[in-house]
Amino acid sequence: MEPEVENANTSEAKSRFNAALDEAKAGAAALGDEAKLRASKARDDARARGETYATDAKTKAGELAVEGKHKASEALSGLSRVIDENAASIDEKLGPKYGEYARSASRSLQDNARKLDEKSLDELADDSREAIRKSPATAVGLAALVGFFFARLFR
Repeated sequence: MEPEVENANTSEAKSRFNAALDEAKAGAAALGDEAKLRASKARDDARARGETYATDAKTKAGELAVEGKHKASEALSGLSRVIDENAASIDEKLGPKYGEYARSASRSLQDNARKLDEKSLDELADDSREAIRKSPATAVGLAALVGFFFARLFR
């Protein structure tokens, strides 16, 4: 083959190779841009779903907290009634002094149940924070006791 023809073929091959290389680079850049766009959209979608889930979880937690507060109030009232109903029996068996202690405890439980029902969750949280600040050792002891009872309950 002649050198001129060989140089022309080489030049044409190099030209085609460079054109293909430029086209591949442009295609890779386009794919990269599309990937970035898709990733951004997926991130935005995930963030929106996460915010929706967070809002739903907060709403559900609030509902459960209100329900738990109501059940705790009912339990205190029920215990108060049981103690009050048995106060006469305590009078007979242990004496009027102990019967009065039982009635006093019953009134105290009933008052606490009423106060619990009347307070909002925010007020209860504020009261809890204040009690913890005043007596952190008692708070830690109560938390340990509650943890122990839950562990026993779910064992």
